[in-house]
Amino acid sequence: MKHSIDFRVYYENTDAVGIMYHCDFISFCERGRSEMLRHIGYPASQTCEKLNIGFVVRHIDANYLAMVKLDDLLTVETNVKAMKNTSFVMTQKILKDGEIVFTMDVTVVCMGEQGKPTRIPDELREKFSDYS
Repeated sequence: MKHSIDFRVYYENTDAVGIMYHCDFISFCERGRSEMLRHIGYPASQTCEKLNIGFVVRHIDANYLAMVKLDDLLTVETNVKAMKNTSFVMTQKILKDGEIVFTMDVTVVCMGEQGKPTRIPDELREKFSDYS
């Protein structure tokens, strides 16, 4: 299963000729990950208090495949590709009119209260398994 959510490209996401900035592809994916976590019961505002962890991006592998412009409606798809002890990899795609325009694998590390990597909580592992 994958999580999907739509976002519109606004003027603030574009350059002078209406083409979306490269960094906003990553921002839209961040929103997609945040909405997936919200969907499974862990909104960003409560993750620390519910699970005693935070998330830190360790690595991003991004591929820009096509141009996106002002007013385009984009779909961000997110799923969990792999889980290790303290980190997980999410695969994300951005689609425009059903065509893939961007792909990204992002490695995220779970951090404990002391600011060190900590084991992914079992309840989160269980929820993530639905998106593998």
